[in-house]
Amino acid sequence: MSSTPIEGGEPPVNDRTRLDAIIQGIKARTANSYISLSGKGLALLVMLIAIAWVLSGIYKVQPDEQGVVLRFGKWVETTESGLHYHLPYPFDTVLFPKVTQINQLQLGRQSDGTPSNSGAAVINSDSHEKQMLTGDENIVEADCVVFWRIKDAGQYLFKVKNPEFAVKIAAESALREVIGRTPIQAAMSDKRQQIADETKSLLQQLLDSEQSGILITQVQLQRVDPPIAVIDAFNDVQRARADQERARNEAEAYHNDILPRARGEASHINQDAEAYKTQAVNLADGEAKSFLSVYQSYTQAKDVTEWRLYLQSVDAVLKKASKVIIDSSGKGMSAVVPYMPLSEKEKPAIKEVKK
Repeated sequence: MSSTPIEGGEPPVNDRTRLDAIIQGIKARTANSYISLSGKGLALLVMLIAIAWVLSGIYKVQPDEQGVVLRFGKWVETTESGLHYHLPYPFDTVLFPKVTQINQLQLGRQSDGTPSNSGAAVINSDSHEKQMLTGDENIVEADCVVFWRIKDAGQYLFKVKNPEFAVKIAAESALREVIGRTPIQAAMSDKRQQIADETKSLLQQLLDSEQSGILITQVQLQRVDPPIAVIDAFNDVQRARADQERARNEAEAYHNDILPRARGEASHINQDAEAYKTQAVNLADGEAKSFLSVYQSYTQAKDVTEWRLYLQSVDAVLKKASKVIIDSSGKGMSAVVPYMPLSEKEKPAIKEVKK
Protein backbone atom coordinates (compact mmCIF):
# COMPACT_ATOMS: atom_id res chain seq x y z
CA MET A 1 0.00 0.00 0.00
CA SER A 2 1.37 3.42 -0.90
CA SER A 3 1.85 5.97 1.82
CA THR A 4 0.02 9.28 1.88
CA PRO A 5 1.83 11.88 -0.28
CA ILE A 6 2.90 15.24 1.10
CA GLU A 7 1.45 18.32 -0.57
CA GLY A 8 3.96 20.16 -2.76
CA GLY A 9 6.36 17.16 -2.92
CA GLU A 10 7.81 15.31 -5.89
CA PRO A 11 5.47 13.47 -8.31
CA PRO A 12 5.29 9.69 -8.21
CA VAL A 13 8.33 7.94 -9.71
CA ASN A 14 6.31 6.12 -12.36
CA ASP A 15 4.91 9.37 -13.90
CA ARG A 16 8.29 11.16 -13.90
CA THR A 17 10.12 8.18 -15.36
CA ARG A 18 7.52 7.72 -18.08
CA LEU A 19 7.72 11.40 -19.12
CA ASP A 20 11.54 11.35 -19.18
CA ALA A 21 11.51 8.23 -21.34
CA ILE A 22 9.13 9.85 -23.84
CA ILE A 23 11.32 12.97 -24.11
CA GLN A 24 14.48 10.93 -24.56
CA GLY A 25 12.82 8.86 -27.29
CA ILE A 26 11.73 11.97 -29.16
CA LYS A 27 15.24 13.42 -28.93
CA ALA A 28 16.74 10.23 -30.28
CA ARG A 29 14.34 10.07 -33.20
CA THR A 30 14.87 13.73 -34.10
CA ALA A 31 18.65 13.28 -34.00
CA ASN A 32 18.54 10.23 -36.24
CA SER A 33 16.27 11.92 -38.82
CA TYR A 34 18.50 15.01 -39.06
CA ILE A 35 15.71 17.44 -38.32
CA SER A 36 16.91 20.97 -37.78
CA LEU A 37 15.98 22.63 -34.47
CA SER A 38 15.03 25.83 -36.25
CA GLY A 39 11.82 26.88 -37.95
CA LYS A 40 9.51 24.09 -39.00
CA GLY A 41 11.53 21.35 -37.31
CA LEU A 42 11.42 23.09 -33.95
CA ALA A 43 7.66 23.49 -34.19
CA LEU A 44 7.30 19.80 -34.99
CA LEU A 45 9.45 18.90 -32.01
CA VAL A 46 7.38 21.08 -29.69
CA MET A 47 4.19 19.55 -31.04
CA LEU A 48 5.50 16.02 -30.49
CA ILE A 49 6.55 16.90 -26.96
CA ALA A 50 3.12 18.40 -26.29
CA ILE A 51 1.38 15.30 -27.62
CA ALA A 52 3.60 13.07 -25.50
CA TRP A 53 2.93 15.26 -22.46
CA VAL A 54 -0.84 15.04 -23.00
CA LEU A 55 -0.72 11.28 -23.53
CA SER A 56 1.27 10.85 -20.32
CA GLY A 57 -2.00 11.40 -18.46
CA ILE A 58 -3.27 7.97 -19.50
CA TYR A 59 -2.90 5.43 -16.70
CA LYS A 60 -4.10 1.91 -15.93
CA VAL A 61 -5.44 0.66 -12.60
CA GLN A 62 -4.88 -3.04 -11.91
CA PRO A 63 -7.75 -5.29 -10.66
CA ASP A 64 -6.31 -5.39 -7.13
CA GLU A 65 -5.84 -1.61 -6.96
CA GLN A 66 -7.70 1.67 -6.86
CA GLY A 67 -6.41 4.86 -8.40
CA VAL A 68 -6.25 7.90 -6.11
CA VAL A 69 -5.92 11.04 -8.24
CA LEU A 70 -4.18 14.01 -6.59
CA ARG A 71 -4.28 17.50 -8.07
CA PHE A 72 -1.47 19.60 -6.69
CA GLY A 73 -1.35 17.16 -3.76
CA LYS A 74 -5.09 17.29 -3.01
CA TRP A 75 -7.30 14.22 -3.43
CA VAL A 76 -9.89 14.82 -6.16
CA GLU A 77 -11.22 11.36 -7.11
CA THR A 78 -10.85 7.60 -6.75
CA THR A 79 -10.93 5.36 -9.82
CA GLU A 80 -11.51 1.63 -10.18
CA SER A 81 -9.57 -0.88 -12.28
CA GLY A 82 -9.14 -0.13 -16.00
CA LEU A 83 -7.80 2.67 -18.23
CA HIS A 84 -8.28 6.25 -17.05
CA TYR A 85 -6.95 9.71 -17.73
CA HIS A 86 -5.71 12.50 -15.49
CA LEU A 87 -4.12 15.86 -16.17
CA PRO A 88 -0.44 15.36 -16.98
CA TYR A 89 2.34 16.12 -14.55
CA PRO A 90 2.76 18.44 -12.71
CA PHE A 91 -0.97 19.02 -12.36
CA ASP A 92 -2.14 15.54 -11.38
CA THR A 93 -0.50 12.49 -9.89
CA VAL A 94 -1.95 9.05 -9.13
CA LEU A 95 -1.44 6.64 -6.24
CA PHE A 96 -2.18 2.93 -6.60
CA PRO A 97 -2.88 1.37 -3.18
CA LYS A 98 -3.73 -2.36 -2.99
CA VAL A 99 -7.37 -2.79 -1.98
CA THR A 100 -7.75 -6.60 -2.05
CA GLN A 101 -5.19 -7.35 0.67
CA ILE A 102 -6.87 -8.70 3.81
CA ASN A 103 -5.51 -7.15 7.00
CA GLN A 104 -5.82 -8.88 10.36
CA LEU A 105 -6.30 -7.28 13.77
CA GLN A 106 -5.89 -9.37 16.95
CA LEU A 107 -7.76 -8.10 20.01
CA GLY A 108 -7.03 -9.35 23.50
CA ARG A 109 -4.04 -11.63 22.86
CA GLN A 110 -0.45 -10.81 21.95
CA SER A 111 0.66 -12.11 18.57
CA ASP A 112 3.78 -14.30 18.46
CA GLY A 113 5.14 -12.32 15.52
CA THR A 114 4.67 -15.04 12.92
CA PRO A 115 3.01 -14.04 9.65
CA SER A 116 -0.47 -15.30 8.83
CA ASN A 117 -1.03 -18.03 6.24
CA SER A 118 -2.65 -15.57 3.84
CA GLY A 119 0.24 -13.12 4.04
CA ALA A 120 -2.07 -10.50 5.54
CA ALA A 121 -0.77 -7.67 7.63
CA VAL A 122 -1.13 -8.30 11.36
CA ILE A 123 -1.65 -5.52 13.88
CA ASN A 124 -1.01 -6.48 17.49
CA SER A 125 -3.12 -5.24 20.37
CA ASP A 126 -2.42 -4.75 24.07
CA SER A 127 -3.23 -7.42 26.64
CA HIS A 128 -5.36 -5.12 28.82
CA GLU A 129 -8.02 -4.98 26.10
CA LYS A 130 -9.20 -8.52 26.80
CA GLN A 131 -10.98 -7.75 30.12
CA MET A 132 -14.62 -6.79 29.58
CA LEU A 133 -17.81 -6.52 31.64
CA THR A 134 -20.75 -8.78 30.71
CA GLY A 135 -24.44 -8.00 30.87
CA ASP A 136 -24.79 -9.64 34.30
CA GLU A 137 -21.81 -7.69 35.71
CA ASN A 138 -19.15 -10.39 35.44
CA ILE A 139 -15.62 -9.81 34.15
CA VAL A 140 -14.39 -11.92 31.23
CA GLU A 141 -11.36 -11.96 28.99
CA ALA A 142 -12.30 -11.99 25.31
CA ASP A 143 -10.06 -12.66 22.31
CA CYS A 144 -11.19 -11.93 18.77
CA VAL A 145 -9.70 -11.47 15.31
CA VAL A 146 -10.94 -8.78 12.91
CA PHE A 147 -10.32 -9.13 9.16
CA TRP A 148 -10.58 -5.98 7.06
CA ARG A 149 -9.54 -4.42 3.75
CA ILE A 150 -9.65 -1.07 2.00
CA LYS A 151 -13.05 -0.21 0.54
CA ASP A 152 -12.38 3.37 -0.62
CA ALA A 153 -8.68 4.18 -1.04
CA GLY A 154 -9.26 7.94 -1.07
CA GLN A 155 -11.09 7.94 2.24
CA TYR A 156 -8.58 5.48 3.67
CA LEU A 157 -5.62 7.74 2.80
CA PHE A 158 -7.05 11.18 3.52
CA LYS A 159 -10.11 10.98 5.82
CA VAL A 160 -8.54 9.15 8.76
CA LYS A 161 -5.12 9.99 10.13
CA ASN A 162 -4.30 6.46 11.33
CA PRO A 163 -6.73 3.93 9.80
CA GLU A 164 -5.18 0.88 11.49
CA PHE A 165 -5.47 2.45 14.93
CA ALA A 166 -9.05 3.53 14.12
CA VAL A 167 -9.97 -0.09 13.34
CA LYS A 168 -8.38 -1.21 16.61
CA ILE A 169 -10.23 1.33 18.77
CA ALA A 170 -13.57 0.84 17.00
CA ALA A 171 -13.31 -2.96 17.21
CA GLU A 172 -12.60 -2.86 20.93
CA SER A 173 -15.51 -0.47 21.50
CA ALA A 174 -17.93 -2.59 19.46
CA LEU A 175 -16.90 -5.83 21.18
CA ARG A 176 -17.24 -4.26 24.63
CA GLU A 177 -20.72 -2.97 23.81
CA VAL A 178 -21.97 -6.33 22.51
CA ILE A 179 -20.51 -8.33 25.42
CA GLY A 180 -21.80 -5.68 27.82
CA ARG A 181 -25.39 -6.63 27.01
CA THR A 182 -24.80 -10.42 26.96
CA PRO A 183 -24.89 -12.66 30.09
CA ILE A 184 -21.67 -14.48 30.88
CA GLN A 185 -23.08 -17.97 30.35
CA ALA A 186 -24.42 -17.04 26.90
CA ALA A 187 -21.15 -15.33 25.96
CA MET A 188 -19.17 -18.45 26.93
CA SER A 189 -21.44 -20.95 25.18
CA ASP A 190 -24.15 -20.67 22.54
CA LYS A 191 -24.05 -16.90 21.82
CA ARG A 192 -20.46 -16.70 20.55
CA GLN A 193 -21.35 -16.54 16.84
CA GLN A 194 -24.13 -14.05 17.53
CA ILE A 195 -21.65 -11.84 19.43
CA ALA A 196 -19.23 -12.00 16.49
CA ASP A 197 -21.94 -11.07 13.97
CA GLU A 198 -23.24 -8.17 16.08
CA THR A 199 -19.69 -6.92 16.64
CA LYS A 200 -19.01 -6.95 12.89
CA SER A 201 -22.19 -5.00 12.13
CA LEU A 202 -21.58 -2.41 14.86
CA LEU A 203 -17.90 -2.04 13.90
CA GLN A 204 -18.81 -1.40 10.26
CA GLN A 205 -21.30 1.28 11.33
CA LEU A 206 -18.64 3.01 13.44
CA LEU A 207 -16.08 3.00 10.61
CA ASP A 208 -18.61 4.20 8.02
CA SER A 209 -19.63 7.07 10.28
CA GLU A 210 -15.98 8.22 10.27
CA GLN A 211 -15.64 7.77 6.45
CA SER A 212 -12.64 5.53 7.02
CA GLY A 213 -12.92 3.73 3.67
CA ILE A 214 -12.50 0.37 5.43
CA LEU A 215 -14.61 -2.76 4.92
CA ILE A 216 -14.87 -5.37 7.71
CA THR A 217 -14.91 -8.80 6.08
CA GLN A 218 -15.08 -11.04 9.15
CA VAL A 219 -14.96 -11.07 12.96
CA GLN A 220 -13.96 -14.28 14.76
CA LEU A 221 -14.60 -14.58 18.50
CA GLN A 222 -11.90 -17.00 19.66
CA ARG A 223 -12.18 -17.16 23.45
CA VAL A 224 -14.39 -15.84 26.26
CA ASP A 225 -13.20 -16.93 29.72
CA PRO A 226 -13.04 -15.53 33.26
CA PRO A 227 -9.74 -13.91 34.28
CA ILE A 228 -7.09 -16.44 35.32
CA ALA A 229 -6.82 -14.90 38.80
CA VAL A 230 -10.45 -15.69 39.63
CA ILE A 231 -11.13 -18.73 37.45
CA ASP A 232 -11.19 -21.13 40.45
CA ALA A 233 -13.73 -18.99 42.28
CA PHE A 234 -15.71 -18.66 39.09
CA ASN A 235 -15.79 -22.43 38.66
CA ASP A 236 -17.03 -22.79 42.25
CA VAL A 237 -19.79 -20.30 41.54
CA GLN A 238 -20.73 -22.14 38.36
CA ARG A 239 -20.88 -25.45 40.22
CA ALA A 240 -23.07 -23.85 42.88
CA ARG A 241 -25.33 -22.47 40.18
CA ALA A 242 -25.49 -25.89 38.56
CA ASP A 243 -26.48 -27.42 41.91
CA GLN A 244 -29.07 -24.71 42.35
CA GLU A 245 -30.45 -25.36 38.89
CA ARG A 246 -30.57 -29.09 39.53
CA ALA A 247 -32.40 -28.57 42.84
CA ARG A 248 -34.79 -26.20 41.12
CA ASN A 249 -35.49 -28.76 38.42
CA GLU A 250 -36.09 -31.48 41.01
CA ALA A 251 -38.45 -29.20 42.93
CA GLU A 252 -40.24 -28.34 39.72
CA ALA A 253 -40.59 -32.04 38.89
CA TYR A 254 -41.97 -32.76 42.37
CA HIS A 255 -44.31 -29.80 42.03
CA ASN A 256 -45.54 -31.07 38.68
CA ASP A 257 -46.10 -34.53 40.18
CA ILE A 258 -47.70 -33.71 43.53
CA LEU A 259 -49.89 -30.82 42.46
CA PRO A 260 -52.07 -32.77 39.98
CA ARG A 261 -52.47 -35.58 42.51
CA ALA A 262 -53.43 -33.15 45.25
CA ARG A 263 -55.90 -31.49 42.93
CA GLY A 264 -57.36 -34.90 42.05
CA GLU A 265 -57.73 -35.84 45.71
CA ALA A 266 -59.29 -32.46 46.48
CA SER A 267 -61.73 -32.94 43.61
CA HIS A 268 -62.58 -36.43 44.89
CA ILE A 269 -63.20 -35.08 48.39
CA ASN A 270 -65.39 -32.33 46.99
CA GLN A 271 -67.39 -34.87 45.03
CA ASP A 272 -67.85 -37.07 48.13
CA ALA A 273 -68.90 -34.04 50.14
CA GLU A 274 -71.39 -33.02 47.47
CA ALA A 275 -72.81 -36.56 47.40
CA TYR A 276 -73.10 -36.65 51.20
CA LYS A 277 -74.69 -33.23 51.15
CA THR A 278 -77.24 -34.34 48.59
CA GLN A 279 -77.96 -37.54 50.52
CA ALA A 280 -78.32 -35.73 53.85
CA VAL A 281 -80.57 -33.07 52.36
CA ASN A 282 -82.76 -35.67 50.66
CA LEU A 283 -82.98 -37.73 53.87
CA ALA A 284 -83.87 -34.66 55.87
CA ASP A 285 -86.48 -33.68 53.32
CA GLY A 286 -87.96 -37.19 53.46
CA GLU A 287 -88.11 -37.22 57.24
CA ALA A 288 -89.62 -33.77 57.25
CA LYS A 289 -92.27 -34.83 54.76
CA SER A 290 -92.98 -37.99 56.81
CA PHE A 291 -93.30 -35.94 59.96
CA LEU A 292 -95.66 -33.53 58.25
CA SER A 293 -97.74 -36.45 57.01
CA VAL A 294 -97.95 -37.93 60.53
CA TYR A 295 -98.73 -34.53 61.89
CA GLN A 296 -101.62 -34.18 59.46
CA SER A 297 -102.98 -37.56 60.59
CA TYR A 298 -102.46 -36.61 64.23
CA THR A 299 -104.44 -33.42 63.84
CA GLN A 300 -107.32 -35.41 62.37
CA ALA A 301 -107.31 -38.33 64.90
CA LYS A 302 -105.12 -37.72 67.90
CA ASP A 303 -105.96 -40.89 69.91
CA VAL A 304 -105.59 -43.28 67.03
CA THR A 305 -102.37 -41.68 65.93
CA GLU A 306 -100.90 -41.77 69.43
CA TRP A 307 -101.81 -45.46 69.84
CA ARG A 308 -100.33 -46.33 66.44
CA LEU A 309 -97.14 -44.52 67.25
CA TYR A 310 -96.97 -46.28 70.60
CA LEU A 311 -97.37 -49.69 69.02
CA GLN A 312 -94.74 -48.92 66.40
CA SER A 313 -92.32 -47.82 69.08
CA VAL A 314 -92.94 -50.89 71.25
CA ASP A 315 -92.58 -53.14 68.22
CA ALA A 316 -89.29 -51.56 67.32
CA VAL A 317 -88.00 -51.92 70.89
CA LEU A 318 -89.16 -55.49 71.49
CA LYS A 319 -87.56 -56.70 68.27
CA LYS A 320 -84.22 -55.97 69.82
CA ALA A 321 -85.04 -57.35 73.33
CA SER A 322 -83.49 -60.66 74.52
CA LYS A 323 -86.09 -61.28 77.30
CA VAL A 324 -89.61 -62.72 77.12
CA ILE A 325 -92.45 -60.65 78.54
CA ILE A 326 -95.58 -62.52 79.75
CA ASP A 327 -99.02 -61.29 80.50
CA SER A 328 -99.47 -60.91 84.25
CA SER A 329 -103.22 -61.46 83.95
CA GLY A 330 -102.85 -65.20 83.23
CA LYS A 331 -104.39 -67.61 85.80
CA GLY A 332 -102.56 -70.49 87.42
CA MET A 333 -99.10 -71.83 86.79
CA SER A 334 -100.00 -72.89 83.29
CA ALA A 335 -99.82 -69.32 82.19
CA VAL A 336 -96.31 -68.85 83.61
CA VAL A 337 -93.38 -69.44 81.30
CA PRO A 338 -90.13 -69.43 83.27
CA TYR A 339 -87.41 -67.14 81.92
CA MET A 340 -84.61 -68.98 80.27
CA PRO A 341 -81.66 -67.38 78.50
CA LEU A 342 -82.53 -69.02 75.24
CA SER A 343 -80.19 -66.87 73.26
CA GLU A 344 -77.20 -68.08 75.27
CA LYS A 345 -78.24 -71.72 75.05
CA GLU A 346 -78.65 -71.51 71.34
CA LYS A 347 -75.10 -70.25 70.78
CA PRO A 348 -73.33 -73.66 71.15
CA ALA A 349 -75.85 -75.26 68.83
CA ILE A 350 -75.33 -72.55 66.27
CA LYS A 351 -71.56 -73.03 66.51
CA GLU A 352 -71.96 -76.79 65.97
CA VAL A 353 -74.12 -76.19 62.92
CA LYS A 354 -71.57 -73.77 61.53
CA LYS A 355 -68.81 -76.32 62.05
